[in-house]
Amino acid sequence: MLPELVEAYHNPNMGLVTHLQYAVQREEEVDEESESNNLPPQLPPRNALANELKDSDVKPCEQGSKCLSETFLTRLQHMDLSTIPEEQQALILDYFRTSICQDAEQVQSGNPSLPGLKKLTVAICKNLNSEISRILPTLEIFHRVLDQQLSPGIGMLSKQIPGQSMSLRLEQLTKLLYSIEDKAINAVFNSVGYEGGHRKSLIPPVIFEVKQESLGIPTKMFIKVDVEGGKLHINKAKEGPDDKYFVHNKIRQLVKSQKMPAKLVIVVETEKEKILRKEFVFDDTKKREGFCQLLQQMKNKHSGKPEPDMITVFVGTWNMGNASPPNNLNSWFQCKGQGKTQDDTADQIPHDIYVIGTQEDPLGEREWADRVKEILRNITNISFKQVAIQTLWNIRILILAKPEHENRISHVFSDSVKTGIANTLGNKGAVAVSFMFNGTSFGFVNSHLTSGSEKTLRRNQNYLNILRFLNLGDKKLNPFDITNQFTHLIWLGDLNYRVDFPNTDAEYVVSKIKQQQYQELLSRDQLNSEINDDKVFLHFAEEEITFAPTYRFERYTRDKYAYTKAKTTGTKYNLPSWCDRVLRKSYPLVHVICQAYGCTNDIMTSDHSPVFASFEVGVASQFVSKRDPNSAPQGSIQIMNCKATLRTKSKTKFFIEYHSSCLEKTVRTCEGENTEHSDGSIKVWFGNQVELTPIISDAEYLLDQHILICVKSTDSDESYGEGCVALRAAQFCYTEFQVALTHHGEKSGVLTGGIQLHTSEGTPTEKLYDFVKVERDDSKGKSGDKTPASQSAHDISNPSYMEVSYRSGKVIDKGWSYSMPPRNLPTGGQTVIEPKKSPTGKALKSVAAEPSEMFDNPLYGSVTKSQNQSKDQDTTHKLMQPDPVLGPKSQDGEPERPPVPTPRNRSFTCSESKPLLPPAVAQNKKPVVPSRSQGCVVNSRPPLPTKTRSGHPEPQAKPRDYRDTSELPGKHRPPTRAGQTPLQKDPQPNVPKMGHSVK
Repeated sequence: MLPELVEAYHNPNMGLVTHLQYAVQREEEVDEESESNNLPPQLPPRNALANELKDSDVKPCEQGSKCLSETFLTRLQHMDLSTIPEEQQALILDYFRTSICQDAEQVQSGNPSLPGLKKLTVAICKNLNSEISRILPTLEIFHRVLDQQLSPGIGMLSKQIPGQSMSLRLEQLTKLLYSIEDKAINAVFNSVGYEGGHRKSLIPPVIFEVKQESLGIPTKMFIKVDVEGGKLHINKAKEGPDDKYFVHNKIRQLVKSQKMPAKLVIVVETEKEKILRKEFVFDDTKKREGFCQLLQQMKNKHSGKPEPDMITVFVGTWNMGNASPPNNLNSWFQCKGQGKTQDDTADQIPHDIYVIGTQEDPLGEREWADRVKEILRNITNISFKQVAIQTLWNIRILILAKPEHENRISHVFSDSVKTGIANTLGNKGAVAVSFMFNGTSFGFVNSHLTSGSEKTLRRNQNYLNILRFLNLGDKKLNPFDITNQFTHLIWLGDLNYRVDFPNTDAEYVVSKIKQQQYQELLSRDQLNSEINDDKVFLHFAEEEITFAPTYRFERYTRDKYAYTKAKTTGTKYNLPSWCDRVLRKSYPLVHVICQAYGCTNDIMTSDHSPVFASFEVGVASQFVSKRDPNSAPQGSIQIMNCKATLRTKSKTKFFIEYHSSCLEKTVRTCEGENTEHSDGSIKVWFGNQVELTPIISDAEYLLDQHILICVKSTDSDESYGEGCVALRAAQFCYTEFQVALTHHGEKSGVLTGGIQLHTSEGTPTEKLYDFVKVERDDSKGKSGDKTPASQSAHDISNPSYMEVSYRSGKVIDKGWSYSMPPRNLPTGGQTVIEPKKSPTGKALKSVAAEPSEMFDNPLYGSVTKSQNQSKDQDTTHKLMQPDPVLGPKSQDGEPERPPVPTPRNRSFTCSESKPLLPPAVAQNKKPVVPSRSQGCVVNSRPPLPTKTRSGHPEPQAKPRDYRDTSELPGKHRPPTRAGQTPLQKDPQPNVPKMGHSVK
């Protein structure tokens, strides 16, 4: 009986004979009286009940249809029908007199298709239907001409489907007209036209006033950036003839100074193939950043590359408070207001992708999308394409992209999760969209979490539920949650975490905000506290907050916080808080820099202020190898010495599963050896070396790839932890890694091991994000400050980009670390920027004004070293020796393991007198690893003392000349990690050197 009831419930009418048409009248007075007398109700016979139901169904139906007909006929009599043909007037009258009653009867019998109405619309639109059939082919031909995505099999003329409704055909016609309009506007705006002999410019020339020192005297100069013309003009006068100009391909490098935040060095190539360093000081840091962004736009526009390697992404979140937005939202999309904002000179630079998340949004999808497109068109003169829009009640996410990226975006997925009452209401929850941009995956989540200052635990649970139930991305990556599925995951929205102060301190909080003293308030921010305790947003990063709390304002003003609200239960307090946030999590060793993070001042229709953020993101192209697959050597990825520490007491066996888009299929290891520990964890040793075969062996392709790692149980195939390893870490040699394992947003263990990469011969092309570098500030190091250089910098846009992140002065655990050697090893006093070859192939002469040191691309975690920094260098980037031999059983119970041959790392010693390697060698070739017979001797002088880890005493050794030995002495070896087996002598001298190309 129960299965039949369940089956009936799933029927269209949910078990009823027919679905309810009218509200049921409550007539329970008699029942209440009977209940008061404790008498059971009298049930009529079953047949009598059926007859009564039939009578009650027929009479209300007849009465309702007649009443409906009379109502519409009365309305029709009061309307002016003089403009309507008599034939169509008769059709409408006939429908309201008879056909509408027949439609009501059809609905009553379970047929909601309204055949009478369909017949009427077909008759009225008879001529329109034939006209649409005549017009549609013409419009589709026109649309195909404008379509950028035209390819064989796409854009075929649509055929009329028999029985297709008029509304669907009109919708098809409307969408086609909208598409034609968008494509035509886009084609016109992006074309190059001429008016009076002058070229149209999407980004007009911008002039910067700077200072340049000449013989110790500052001189005012003017720099004009012509993005469209591809030229950089340097003049002594704002108006007048150009003194000098440099074409885009002669501008080699931009070098930011840390010591002087407004200083910039422009490295240019002269006509005589010389390198010049021109130093300028801008009015402030924002002007310098705006100049760098314009130069990057110029280089990108004129580079001639078929695919971009860097894009910018705008991310905005706004709780609209169920109020219509104002007409002017320019400040939001131009990152203007409080906090880290962009300079006015960057206003005309359009972002490649716009991600707009709203909560309590009262507008419809189409209305909001059209409003945003119109605003962006007015700002940028570009008609953006809609990638996706997803709505859950009043929570919405809209993603737009430049038209030229339309073919680069694919695999678009969207989903939503409800976290309202009992996880069934959508007033709270999340909407999300994911897609591929060429070879890089993006995920965006807009969430509105539970409100109330006392509901922190509920918000944490909302976050975990969203992680668990969002269904996005590649279905092959089902073992991984969304925090590990995408190269870049950006989480935005009204997260509703509050400032944890008692209500009595409301005035104190407001006074601190007026004084712009945010640090004490941020130290009591609930989201920061939960992140620091690893309860939510594990390994996410957030740019430093330098703007006022965005909630709760009085509407139509930004001068007063309305932190009290009168309710029937009493006064409710909502202290000013940073409810609206933008956080991100990216794969290791990828380029991502936050350029702006703040809120607007002039959008006041809601009690929340809109929040904006913009990111500069490196992207990988859809790589196509130029090599013959039959003759090209096969590359390989070797992963070895893997050991997992899992937070579980499970007795099952485990194996590792490797996933990556660069692999043909998923690869599994054999079962590992378990060792239980008293702390409740299990250590699993995966002793066998695993060799993965990539589909393409080119270094250009492989260095942008990542290996996703999943530790699974053998009995249930359940995941116990997931992580990610970057192949770029093994660009030059064998590299050790340590990866935090997570599962459903929580820590589940740690995985350590080593990775080695073999690639085919070839030199990776320079990326656009390598165009801007950061100069080292050695002033603190020279004065004896022990702070690592990467932490002492005061003008690095995103310190987390170099494995160091700031949040209220604390370093954030990123969830991964690598024992990477430096990419370049210049001698003391030499500059990191190496002269490049000219178009003629000759080496360019360097005439640098003064030697300096700078960070190479911080993406790779490499920091150049000098003789002045032998003791206070950041140990994060120091080369760590691999664990070649795991000795006998250790104290914690690890079993003996056979020795694993590993290569010898080069001894990085340097000489003050030895010149720098030739530019071509230093840039284009991988470092040569000397053989044992050469004794790893790089120069004729003793090596400099190695730098020690923080917290360890420096090794003391007597001066000794090690030129005649092939190994570094034990005292000079880098100290081993906690729990790591000491290094042993390499038993196999003929092991192939890591990092060499495959022959």
